[in-house]
Order: sequence, then C-alpha cells, then structure tokens
Amino acid sequence: MFKIFRKELDWNGTLLVLETGKVARQADGAVMVSLGETTVLCTAVAAHSPKPGQDFFPLTVNYQEKAFAAGKIPGGFFKREGAMIGASAALCLSGVPFFGPIAAARVGWIDGEYVLNPTVAQMDETALDLVLAGTHEGVLMVESEAQELSEEVMLGAVTFGHDAMKPVIDAIIDLAESCAKEPRALPEEPAEAGEIKAVIDGFSDQFVAAYQIADKTERQAALGEVRSAAKEKLGEDYDGVLVGSLIKAKEADVVRGSILETGQRIDGRDTKTVRQIVAEAGFLPRAHGSSLFTRGETQAMVVATLGTGQDEQIIDALVGESRSNFMLHYNFPPYSVGEAGRVGSPGRREIGHGKLAWRALRPLLPKKEDFPYTIRLVSEITESNGSSSKATVCGGSLALMDAGVPLDRPVAGIAMGLIKEGDSFAVLSDILGDEDHLGDMDFKVAGSEAGVTSLQMDIKITSITPEIMQIALDQAKDGRLHILGEMAKALTSARDGLADSAPKITTMSIPVDKIRDIIGPGGKIIREICETTGAKIDIDDDGTVKVAAVSGASGEAAVARIKDIVAEPELGVIYNGKVVKTVDFGAFVNFLGAKDGLVHISELQNGRTEKTTDICKEGDMVKVKVIGFDDRGKVKLSMKRVDQETGADLEAEE
Repeated sequence: MFKIFRKELDWNGTLLVLETGKVARQADGAVMVSLGETTVLCTAVAAHSPKPGQDFFPLTVNYQEKAFAAGKIPGGFFKREGAMIGASAALCLSGVPFFGPIAAARVGWIDGEYVLNPTVAQMDETALDLVLAGTHEGVLMVESEAQELSEEVMLGAVTFGHDAMKPVIDAIIDLAESCAKEPRALPEEPAEAGEIKAVIDGFSDQFVAAYQIADKTERQAALGEVRSAAKEKLGEDYDGVLVGSLIKAKEADVVRGSILETGQRIDGRDTKTVRQIVAEAGFLPRAHGSSLFTRGETQAMVVATLGTGQDEQIIDALVGESRSNFMLHYNFPPYSVGEAGRVGSPGRREIGHGKLAWRALRPLLPKKEDFPYTIRLVSEITESNGSSSKATVCGGSLALMDAGVPLDRPVAGIAMGLIKEGDSFAVLSDILGDEDHLGDMDFKVAGSEAGVTSLQMDIKITSITPEIMQIALDQAKDGRLHILGEMAKALTSARDGLADSAPKITTMSIPVDKIRDIIGPGGKIIREICETTGAKIDIDDDGTVKVAAVSGASGEAAVARIKDIVAEPELGVIYNGKVVKTVDFGAFVNFLGAKDGLVHISELQNGRTEKTTDICKEGDMVKVKVIGFDDRGKVKLSMKRVDQETGADLEAEE
C-alpha cells in the first residue's frame, strides 16, 4: 500500500531519519523527520497558478507543537499548541521551484567548546543558544542568545554549525534523487516587460533625485509622485502588478547602485555612521521606570513595571511547566509609520521583534535570588524608520536602570545591512527602512561593552561569505559602543532606589514545616494578613517568603506577623499577647501568632487573686513573659513580672 523512501544519517551521534511515502501522500511533498526521539511531520503544497494581483511570493511557514506528541494535555494557561530540515526536504520532493536544499542546526558553547544540537539538560549549562540555517554554499539565517560572548566566538559558532549541517543537505539531495516529483518550470518574463522597463528608465533621474531627500516623509511623498507619473505614462494597457514590481526593481537599482558607486546612502551618511541619538530616562513620572530612545526617525517609548511572584508568566510547554519573571511586549501601532489602521492583537512582527529584544536583554538581568521582582517591559514604537527592535533594546536597558533593576551593564543594539552586486559589496551600519527593503541582509546585533548577547541575521540572497560576516560583526561592534556612549548621557547604571510606587520586597526564610502555619486552613491566615496589612505574600516550597508592599509600614506589619507565627517562644522573653480564654485557674493568652500559653492565677499579679476576671477578661491585650515549659511543651507565662504599661521586665530591674 505504501511506497516508502527512507534516508538515515548518524548526525553527531544521533540518528537522523528522513522518510516519505507513508504519511500525507496527497501533499506535493511530505517528510517525516526524526532526530532521536523527536519527530516532525513537514508538508509542502503550492498552487499551480499565481493569484491575480499578487506582486509577492506568498510563502507561509507554520510551525505547530502538538502536546500529544509528548504525552501531555495542554494546561490552562496557553491553550493553543504551539522544522526547517523537514520543510526543506518536503519542498525538494514537491517539485515546487526551490533553490535548496537547506539544513539547520543548533550550536551551544559549553566550557570553551562548541556543542552541536545540545540536549535540554545541556541548555542549562550553555553560554550560547544559536540556531542557523543555510545551503551548502553559505548561511541564510541566524538566531541566537549569548552570555556576552566575543564576536570571534559568535562567528566561530556560525562556521561550526554550517560545517556540521552539510551532511544533512547531502542526505536530502540523496532522498530527492530517488523520489522527487518533476520540477515545475519557472514562469518566463512577460513579453511586455521590456517595453515597461524602457518607459520606467526614462524616470531614472527623478528617482535618483527623490532618493536624495533625507527626510523620510518628504522622500516618500516625492517617490509617490514619480511612481504615479510613471504609471500614468504607461497607461492602463499593462498589468498593474507587473508595472509595480518593475518600478520597485528600478528603485532598488538606484539605491543600491548609488551606495556601491559613491559610498553615500539615502540620508547622506556614509556606510559606518550611526544616525543622531537622543536618549532620555525617567520620561514618564508615574511609571516604575521609563525611557524615550530616539535614533534618527526611529523612536521607542519603553516602560518598565515591577511586580511580585504572583505576576510571573506561567508557561505550559512540551518540556514542562515553567514560570518567567521577565516579560517584554513590543507594540507597533500604524501611526508610527504615518498610516491609518486598526490596532489589533499582536501579530508575527510584534511577537518576533519582542522576542528578539527579550533575548538581548535577558543575559544582563540580575538573578531572581538577588532581585526577586517580576519585570515587565512594554515598548511602544512611536516612530519607525529602521530597526525598531534595536531601539527597544536600547530603550529597554534605560527603562530597566531607571526602575532600579541592577543590570550588570547597559545593553545596546544595532541593525546592519548589505548591498552586494557580484564581487562588490557594502556593509551598512544602522540601516533605514528603505535600505532594509531594498538590501540583501538584515543583521541585528545586541550586546554590552563586554560582548554580544543576541545576534539575528536574515539573508535575501543565496548566501554570504565569512568575510562579509566578519566585517559586519566588527562594524556592528563599533556602532554598538557608540550607541552605548550616547545612552550613557542619560543614565550609566541602575538608580539607587526603586520608585515610590513600586512594590518593596522583603525576602525571608522560614522552616518548611512552618509554611502551613502561615497559610492556615484553606488559606485563612495568609489571606487575613494580606487583607489587614495591604501586602502581597509569596511562599516557595523551600520556605522562601517574599513580602511585597508599596509602603514600608505595610511591609513591616506583614513581616512582623509572619515572624510572630514562625517564631518559637524563648525563655525570659516578653511578648505582646491577647487574652483568649479565662478559667478559674488562670488565663490563656495568644501570642506569637497562633501560639497560646497559660498565665496561672498566681502569675496574674503580686499577692492573692480571688478571680481571674478581676485582673483580665477575654480580648484584653496584655504583656507576658515566658517563664517556663511543662512536660508536654506547653508554655508557662507571667503577667506580674512585666510592667503592663511600659513592658519593662520587673525581674531584670530587681
């Protein structure tokens, strides 16, 4: 029934299996990929004719994690569930035009050595988490998080990973040679394309002049006029989609050619200069921490908010449930680029850019034990013309320090670009939006003065050489250090104290067997403490207690209540207490939280006492001294040995 084709490869000691012909046979290409005990189904389907009016390649790649694959039922926090090698193999088998195959690998850095495809356990030890993809010829994509590693280590990781994935590419080629479908022919350029190009060429000087306008808004207006004039001259006899794509190609030639020939960019800068930067900290008066970071026509307003353990994000993933005390949310409203549009839920751009900035900042955050706060950063992009994610990194670093978060060092980011024609190329520092759209590379680097914390690279050509990557990394380092210098004009390190509106957290440790005493039956006691003091209380399983309160008095009151509950009575120590019951032979007094002791009638006052109620009654607040313990551990108390007004120890005075 099944005609199965299979390719196996021992990849760094783990069996990699590519199999097709059994599952999803009606897809153009379908491959089951197994690496150890991880299995992924990858399918590829393509329409046989283009959609009318579509002027771009409509490629969509969806990745979904299925909880059932790990024998799990999704938890109640993230209901929705959820590979490059499999996708590459599926495309190669499908017959869809594809200049592959590609492969991907993950690289770690443990004890000074590179590790290929580190395990989950090894990921806890690695100072680098780098994922890359590429062809036999070169690298196409890099995504990473690092613990302030040098540019040399980062480039070495890319080279190591690229060499390691070449056998996988060979395996995909072998599989495709045995069972790939006939390749589909690429559509030829329409006959009228030459006529359209000739007309558009007549507007070359006007495009050149428009791209010499430094201001983005004015430049876009001038370009719009040139485009409209070209379309008007062509009339309506030609396909509008084709006309639009050929105009874009002409603009790309103008911008790219100018940079390669003159070294001068759209806004007049050379290839290495960073745009003017203005950095401000403490931008919003009531926020725990805030900043406004402006670089040219890109601007991010970033706000830091401090919370408690109750504010942590709970994540139910395939590898198990975890909690995150650092969240970064990135918003890109339409007004930031001068457009009218609806503001909806976060899309792929918002999620991806936010995650990129999150990776860049996280390595410099203090450990949870040293700074027991949940941290939320929100970046509102208020203007955008190139690399708003890196503006988020810079603004986020300032906002964190403004909030009093003790970062080891400030973090900055920069976006690099590439223009490459044949053997000629130019690496661009701090790219504009147009340079991103019309260029060949988007290379984002973030880090401190000590090293790189994040690197992301997307390539729009078939590959780039190690030489270009080295130049880009070196140029990015110079740019990053310059930006850090500009940021230092606003703030160089964390402020000494937290904002008045931020919660103040006191951490204390209690015996594990005392946890139930603080919580109480059904949470009664801890709830009552929170309600009466206004504080928030988090208790970990190891007995770590965090008390958070906006006012010092509120926190101190909650801490005192907890200490009373967990403290053990000490002989000779005086405590405040409350009479909870009177009997013929004395009074029971509640002190140290839920602890009770007996004041015998002979210890109520000096001299004879006829009735307990002559001295005290239920509800009275009294001062008692611990004078002993009986055979069953019950506490013996005395009132007569304490001055009930001052709390002085009368025996000590004697």
